[in-house]
Amino acid sequence: MALVAGFGALLVLMALIGIDSLLTLGAFETNNTQIRQDFMYREHTLDQVRAGLYESANMMSDYFLIESDPSARETLRAELQSIQTETTAAVKACIQSLPTGGREPFEHLAVEMEGYWSTIGPVFTLNAKEKERDSSVLRSAVLQQHAKVLTITKELSALNGDDLKEAERRIEEVSGQFRRRLLMVVTIGLSFGLVLAAATIGYAGRLANRLEEKYEESLRVQGELRELSKRLLDTEERERRAISRELHDEVGQSLSALLLDVQNLIEISSGKGTLWRGLQNIKTSAENCLEEVRNMALLLRPSMLDDLGLVAALEWQAREVSKRTGMAVDMVDENVSDNLPEEHKTCLYRIVQEALNNCSKHAYAKHVRVVVRQEQNHLRVRVEDDGRGFDPRRMRGLGLVGMNERVTQLGGVLTVDSDPARGTRLTVDLPLPSGKAPSGELSS
Repeated sequence: MALVAGFGALLVLMALIGIDSLLTLGAFETNNTQIRQDFMYREHTLDQVRAGLYESANMMSDYFLIESDPSARETLRAELQSIQTETTAAVKACIQSLPTGGREPFEHLAVEMEGYWSTIGPVFTLNAKEKERDSSVLRSAVLQQHAKVLTITKELSALNGDDLKEAERRIEEVSGQFRRRLLMVVTIGLSFGLVLAAATIGYAGRLANRLEEKYEESLRVQGELRELSKRLLDTEERERRAISRELHDEVGQSLSALLLDVQNLIEISSGKGTLWRGLQNIKTSAENCLEEVRNMALLLRPSMLDDLGLVAALEWQAREVSKRTGMAVDMVDENVSDNLPEEHKTCLYRIVQEALNNCSKHAYAKHVRVVVRQEQNHLRVRVEDDGRGFDPRRMRGLGLVGMNERVTQLGGVLTVDSDPARGTRLTVDLPLPSGKAPSGELSS
C-alpha cells in the first residue's frame, strides 16, 4: 500500500505538472495570437484610412480637372461617398474592438476624419464659377486636414507598435515566471521521485532479505524434514527387522518346540481315541500358527534380503504374491550385484512390494513384469502391469508418496506412466554411490 500510494502520488504530480504546462502554454499561445491579431487589425484599419485619404485626394484633383462632364463628376462623388462610408465604418468597428481605456486615440482619429470629410465634401458641389473663385481656399483647407489625419495615423501606428512591444514584454515576463515555476515543480517532482525511489529500493531490499531468510529457512526445514523422514524409515526398518527376528527366533522356536512335544505325545498315545484326536488338532493349530508367524516375519523383513541379496528376496516376493493373489508375476534381473548397499536393497524391495500390492488391490492386474537392471553407476527397476491405469497427476495416494520419499532420499528419480488402456509402468532410477559401486560377482 505504501508503494502504491507513493507511486500514485508521483504519477498524480507528474500529471498535474503536464496539465498545468499544457494549459499555460495554451494560454500563452492564445494571448500571443490575440495580441498579434489585434495589432494587425488596427494596422489594417489605419492602412484603410490612409488609402481612403489618398484616393479622396486624387478624386479631388480629378474633379478640378473635369470642366463639363456631369456624369463623371457624379461618379466621383459616388466613389467619394463609398470611401467615406467604408473608412468611417472601419474606424468605428476598430473603436468597438478596443478596450475602454484604449479607445481615445482612435476616437480622436474618428473626429478628425469627420472633419476631413466635412471639409472635402463641399469641393464636389462647386460649380464652374465657384471653382475659380474658391478652389485655392478649399484645397488649402482640405490639404491641411488631410495632413493632420495622416499625422494622426502615423502616431497611432507608432502607438500600436509600442503596445505590441509592451505586450510581448509582458508575455516574456510571464513566460519567465512560468519557466521558473515549472523548474521548481519539476525539481520538487524529481526530489520526491528520488526519495520515493530510495525508499522503494530500501523496502525492496528488506523484502528481498526477508524472502532470502524465509527461503533459507524453508530449505533448512525441508532438509530437517528429509532427515526426519530418513530417520523414521530407518527406525521403521530396524523395528521391522527386530520384530521379524523376534517372531522367527522366539515365537517360531517356541511353536516348533510345542510341535515336537505334541508329536511325542501323539506317538506315545495309542489308538484313535479322543486324546489322540485332540493332540492332532493341537498339532494342526500349532503348525498353522507357525506358518503365520513365519509369513509375518518374512513380510516384515525377509531374512533372505540380508542373507541372499535383493534378487532372491524379490523372487520370493513374486512367488508369494502369485500364490496369494493368483496374479502372474515375472521377475527379470540383469547383472545385479549381490553386495548392493543396504539402503538401496531396502528401498527397492519396499518399492516393489508396494507396487505389487497396488497391482493386485487397485489395478486388478492379471500379469506383472518386474525388471531389475544394474549399470555402471545406476540401478534401475521397472514394474509393468496390464491392469486398470489411472491419472498420476490427479491420483496420488500414500503409497506413491512413500515410494517417492524413499527414492528421493537416495537421490533417485521415480516416474509413473499410466493409461487406462495399457496399464501402468513404474520406473525407479537410483544412482550408486561413487567409489562404492559393487564389483563382485554379478548374478544373471
